[in-house]
Amino acid sequence: MTMLTEIVARKRAELAGLKQQVPLETVTRLAGDALPPRSLSQALEGRELKLIAEVKRASPSRGVIAGNLDAVELARAYAAGGAAAISVITEQNFFKGNIGYLSQIRRELGAERPPLVRKDFIFDEYQIYETRAMGGDSLLLIAAILEPGQLEGLIKLSYNLGLECLVEVHDEKDIHIALQAGAAIIGINNRDLNTFQVDIQTTVRLRPLIPEGRIVVSESGFKTRLDIEQIKGLDIAAVLVGEALVAAPSVAGCMEELLG
Repeated sequence: MTMLTEIVARKRAELAGLKQQVPLETVTRLAGDALPPRSLSQALEGRELKLIAEVKRASPSRGVIAGNLDAVELARAYAAGGAAAISVITEQNFFKGNIGYLSQIRRELGAERPPLVRKDFIFDEYQIYETRAMGGDSLLLIAAILEPGQLEGLIKLSYNLGLECLVEVHDEKDIHIALQAGAAIIGINNRDLNTFQVDIQTTVRLRPLIPEGRIVVSESGFKTRLDIEQIKGLDIAAVLVGEALVAAPSVAGCMEELLG
Protein backbone atom coordinates (compact mmCIF):
# COMPACT_ATOMS: atom_id res chain seq x y z
CA MET A 1 0.00 0.00 0.00
CA THR A 2 1.43 3.39 -0.99
CA MET A 3 1.31 6.36 1.38
CA LEU A 4 -1.33 8.03 -0.79
CA THR A 5 -3.54 4.93 -0.72
CA GLU A 6 -3.16 4.69 3.05
CA ILE A 7 -4.05 8.36 3.58
CA VAL A 8 -7.18 8.06 1.42
CA ALA A 9 -8.25 4.83 3.15
CA ARG A 10 -7.95 6.48 6.57
CA LYS A 11 -9.88 9.48 5.28
CA ARG A 12 -12.73 7.27 4.02
CA ALA A 13 -13.03 5.60 7.42
CA GLU A 14 -12.93 8.96 9.21
CA LEU A 15 -15.56 10.41 6.88
CA ALA A 16 -17.91 7.47 7.43
CA GLY A 17 -17.84 8.17 11.17
CA LEU A 18 -18.31 11.90 10.67
CA LYS A 19 -21.41 11.34 8.55
CA GLN A 20 -22.94 9.42 11.46
CA GLN A 21 -22.27 12.31 13.85
CA VAL A 22 -23.21 15.19 11.54
CA PRO A 23 -25.64 14.16 8.77
CA LEU A 24 -25.34 15.55 5.25
CA GLU A 25 -28.60 17.48 5.72
CA THR A 26 -27.07 19.42 8.61
CA VAL A 27 -23.86 20.22 6.73
CA THR A 28 -25.86 21.28 3.65
CA ARG A 29 -27.93 23.68 5.76
CA LEU A 30 -24.82 25.16 7.39
CA ALA A 31 -23.23 25.60 3.97
CA GLY A 32 -26.28 27.52 2.80
CA ASP A 33 -26.04 29.85 5.80
CA ALA A 34 -22.32 30.60 5.36
CA LEU A 35 -21.02 34.04 4.38
CA PRO A 36 -20.10 34.62 0.71
CA PRO A 37 -16.70 33.18 -0.27
CA ARG A 38 -13.82 35.17 -1.74
CA SER A 39 -12.54 34.44 -5.25
CA LEU A 40 -9.26 32.56 -5.58
CA SER A 41 -9.02 33.21 -9.33
CA GLN A 42 -9.37 36.97 -8.82
CA ALA A 43 -6.69 36.87 -6.12
CA LEU A 44 -4.29 35.21 -8.58
CA GLU A 45 -4.87 37.66 -11.43
CA GLY A 46 -2.08 39.87 -12.79
CA ARG A 47 1.37 39.40 -14.25
CA GLU A 48 3.35 39.28 -10.98
CA LEU A 49 4.04 35.89 -9.39
CA LYS A 50 1.79 35.41 -6.35
CA LEU A 51 2.30 33.39 -3.18
CA ILE A 52 -0.17 30.91 -1.72
CA ALA A 53 1.14 30.47 1.82
CA GLU A 54 0.27 27.28 3.67
CA VAL A 55 -0.74 26.58 7.25
CA LYS A 56 1.04 23.25 7.74
CA ARG A 57 1.84 21.58 11.06
CA ALA A 58 3.31 18.28 9.83
CA SER A 59 3.80 16.02 6.80
CA PRO A 60 4.27 12.27 6.26
CA SER A 61 7.76 12.83 4.86
CA ARG A 62 9.09 15.23 7.53
CA GLY A 63 6.94 14.47 10.55
CA VAL A 64 6.07 17.38 12.82
CA ILE A 65 7.42 20.63 11.38
CA ALA A 66 5.80 23.15 13.73
CA GLY A 67 4.40 21.49 16.84
CA ASN A 68 3.42 24.79 18.48
CA LEU A 69 1.83 26.22 15.35
CA ASP A 70 -0.87 28.83 15.97
CA ALA A 71 -2.95 28.68 12.81
CA VAL A 72 -4.57 32.09 13.25
CA GLU A 73 -1.34 33.94 14.04
CA LEU A 74 0.45 32.27 11.13
CA ALA A 75 -2.40 33.19 8.77
CA ARG A 76 -2.27 36.75 10.09
CA ALA A 77 1.47 36.89 9.30
CA TYR A 78 0.80 35.54 5.80
CA ALA A 79 -1.86 38.17 5.16
CA ALA A 80 0.43 40.94 6.44
CA GLY A 81 3.27 39.67 4.25
CA GLY A 82 1.21 39.90 1.09
CA ALA A 83 0.08 36.31 0.48
CA ALA A 84 -2.48 36.23 -2.34
CA ALA A 85 -4.21 33.23 -0.73
CA ILE A 86 -3.80 31.00 2.32
CA SER A 87 -3.80 27.22 1.99
CA VAL A 88 -5.10 25.49 5.12
CA ILE A 89 -4.30 21.80 5.57
CA THR A 90 -7.21 20.13 7.37
CA GLU A 91 -6.15 16.44 7.19
CA GLN A 92 -5.68 15.20 10.76
CA ASN A 93 -3.95 11.81 10.77
CA PHE A 94 -0.86 12.43 8.67
CA PHE A 95 -0.62 16.24 8.52
CA LYS A 96 -1.98 17.11 12.00
CA GLY A 97 -4.39 19.62 10.46
CA ASN A 98 -7.87 20.57 11.65
CA ILE A 99 -11.05 21.57 9.80
CA GLY A 100 -11.64 24.08 12.58
CA TYR A 101 -8.68 26.16 11.36
CA LEU A 102 -10.82 27.39 8.45
CA SER A 103 -13.54 28.93 10.58
CA GLN A 104 -11.04 30.29 13.13
CA ILE A 105 -8.93 32.03 10.49
CA ARG A 106 -11.96 33.36 8.65
CA ARG A 107 -13.44 34.78 11.84
CA GLU A 108 -10.25 36.35 13.16
CA LEU A 109 -8.93 37.81 9.88
CA GLY A 110 -12.33 39.11 8.77
CA ALA A 111 -13.73 40.06 5.39
CA GLU A 112 -10.48 41.54 4.01
CA ARG A 113 -8.50 38.32 4.41
CA PRO A 114 -6.93 36.52 1.44
CA PRO A 115 -9.11 33.64 0.16
CA LEU A 116 -8.73 30.39 2.11
CA VAL A 117 -8.01 27.17 0.22
CA ARG A 118 -8.96 23.98 2.05
CA LYS A 119 -6.23 21.41 1.38
CA ASP A 120 -7.27 17.85 2.11
CA PHE A 121 -7.99 14.53 0.41
CA ILE A 122 -11.44 15.29 -0.97
CA PHE A 123 -13.49 12.70 -2.85
CA ASP A 124 -17.05 13.04 -1.50
CA GLU A 125 -19.78 15.66 -1.92
CA TYR A 126 -20.08 15.81 1.86
CA GLN A 127 -16.59 17.35 2.03
CA ILE A 128 -17.57 20.08 -0.45
CA TYR A 129 -20.53 21.17 1.69
CA GLU A 130 -18.33 20.86 4.79
CA THR A 131 -15.72 23.19 3.25
CA ARG A 132 -18.39 25.82 2.56
CA ALA A 133 -19.93 25.41 6.01
CA MET A 134 -16.57 25.85 7.76
CA GLY A 135 -15.65 29.05 5.95
CA GLY A 136 -13.45 27.86 3.08
CA ASP A 137 -13.40 29.95 -0.09
CA SER A 138 -11.96 27.25 -2.35
CA LEU A 139 -10.60 23.72 -2.10
CA LEU A 140 -8.02 21.31 -3.43
CA LEU A 141 -9.07 18.37 -5.60
CA ILE A 142 -6.37 15.79 -6.38
CA ALA A 143 -6.77 14.30 -9.87
CA ALA A 144 -4.83 11.16 -8.91
CA ILE A 145 -7.43 10.00 -6.36
CA LEU A 146 -10.53 10.75 -8.45
CA GLU A 147 -12.20 9.18 -11.46
CA PRO A 148 -12.69 11.65 -14.37
CA GLY A 149 -16.49 11.80 -13.94
CA GLN A 150 -16.11 12.13 -10.18
CA LEU A 151 -13.72 15.07 -10.54
CA GLU A 152 -16.08 16.82 -12.96
CA GLY A 153 -19.01 16.34 -10.59
CA LEU A 154 -17.12 17.71 -7.58
CA ILE A 155 -15.96 20.75 -9.57
CA LYS A 156 -19.54 21.49 -10.66
CA LEU A 157 -20.91 21.13 -7.13
CA SER A 158 -18.17 23.38 -5.77
CA TYR A 159 -18.91 26.13 -8.29
CA ASN A 160 -22.65 25.84 -7.58
CA LEU A 161 -21.81 26.61 -3.94
CA GLY A 162 -19.56 29.53 -4.90
CA LEU A 163 -16.32 27.63 -4.24
CA GLU A 164 -13.44 27.52 -6.71
CA CYS A 165 -11.25 24.43 -7.12
CA LEU A 166 -7.48 24.14 -7.30
CA VAL A 167 -7.12 20.87 -9.21
CA GLU A 168 -3.81 19.19 -8.46
CA VAL A 169 -1.88 17.23 -11.10
CA HIS A 170 1.47 15.46 -11.08
CA ASP A 171 1.80 13.86 -14.52
CA GLU A 172 0.47 13.88 -18.07
CA LYS A 173 -2.45 11.57 -17.24
CA ASP A 174 -3.59 13.87 -14.41
CA ILE A 175 -3.47 16.90 -16.73
CA HIS A 176 -5.68 15.13 -19.28
CA ILE A 177 -8.21 14.27 -16.57
CA ALA A 178 -8.16 17.82 -15.16
CA LEU A 179 -8.68 19.44 -18.55
CA GLN A 180 -11.48 17.03 -19.48
CA ALA A 181 -13.20 17.82 -16.17
CA GLY A 182 -13.11 21.56 -16.90
CA ALA A 183 -10.54 22.62 -14.29
CA ALA A 184 -9.95 26.39 -14.44
CA ILE A 185 -7.17 26.52 -11.81
CA ILE A 186 -4.54 23.78 -12.09
CA GLY A 187 -1.83 23.13 -9.52
CA ILE A 188 1.24 21.20 -10.65
CA ASN A 189 2.52 19.34 -7.61
CA ASN A 190 6.30 18.94 -7.71
CA ARG A 191 5.97 16.32 -4.95
CA ASP A 192 5.21 12.75 -6.02
CA LEU A 193 2.39 11.71 -3.67
CA ASN A 194 3.52 8.08 -3.73
CA THR A 195 7.23 8.57 -3.00
CA PHE A 196 7.04 12.14 -1.57
CA GLN A 197 10.15 13.04 -3.56
CA VAL A 198 10.20 16.66 -4.81
CA ASP A 199 11.46 17.95 -8.16
CA ILE A 200 10.60 21.47 -9.38
CA GLN A 201 11.45 20.31 -12.90
CA THR A 202 8.05 18.58 -12.82
CA THR A 203 6.50 22.02 -13.37
CA VAL A 204 8.98 22.81 -16.16
CA ARG A 205 8.05 19.55 -17.91
CA LEU A 206 4.27 19.74 -17.50
CA ARG A 207 3.49 23.46 -17.86
CA PRO A 208 3.57 23.43 -21.71
CA LEU A 209 0.80 20.80 -21.69
CA ILE A 210 -1.72 23.16 -20.10
CA PRO A 211 -3.44 25.43 -22.65
CA GLU A 212 -3.99 29.18 -22.38
CA GLY A 213 -6.94 30.37 -20.36
CA ARG A 214 -6.15 28.26 -17.28
CA ILE A 215 -4.57 29.62 -14.11
CA VAL A 216 -1.50 27.55 -13.22
CA VAL A 217 0.02 27.17 -9.75
CA SER A 218 3.29 25.39 -8.94
CA GLU A 219 3.21 23.50 -5.63
CA SER A 220 5.96 22.17 -3.32
CA GLY A 221 9.74 22.40 -3.19
CA PHE A 222 10.23 26.18 -2.99
CA LYS A 223 12.68 27.20 -0.26
CA THR A 224 14.68 30.08 -1.77
CA ARG A 225 14.55 32.62 -4.59
CA LEU A 226 16.81 30.30 -6.63
CA ASP A 227 14.04 27.70 -6.59
CA ILE A 228 11.60 30.31 -7.90
CA GLU A 229 14.01 31.13 -10.74
CA GLN A 230 13.54 27.59 -12.12
CA ILE A 231 9.97 28.40 -13.18
CA LYS A 232 10.63 31.92 -14.43
CA GLY A 233 9.04 32.67 -17.80
CA LEU A 234 6.63 29.70 -17.66
CA ASP A 235 3.46 31.77 -17.11
CA ILE A 236 2.92 30.52 -13.56
CA ALA A 237 0.38 32.58 -11.60
CA ALA A 238 1.50 31.52 -8.12
CA VAL A 239 3.67 29.20 -6.07
CA LEU A 240 2.29 27.31 -3.08
CA VAL A 241 4.76 27.18 -0.19
CA GLY A 242 4.33 25.49 3.18
CA GLU A 243 7.34 23.89 4.86
CA ALA A 244 9.83 26.69 4.12
CA LEU A 245 7.52 29.32 5.62
CA VAL A 246 6.44 27.30 8.66
CA ALA A 247 10.04 26.39 9.54
CA ALA A 248 11.51 29.86 8.85
CA PRO A 249 12.85 31.97 11.76
CA SER A 250 11.02 34.91 10.17
CA VAL A 251 7.87 34.30 8.13
CA ALA A 252 7.98 37.85 6.77
CA GLY A 253 11.64 37.51 5.79
CA CYS A 254 11.06 34.21 4.02
CA MET A 255 8.06 35.61 2.11
CA GLU A 256 10.08 38.64 1.07
CA GLU A 257 12.94 36.48 -0.25
CA LEU A 258 10.62 34.13 -2.16
CA LEU A 259 8.75 36.98 -3.84
CA GLY A 260 11.92 38.93 -4.53
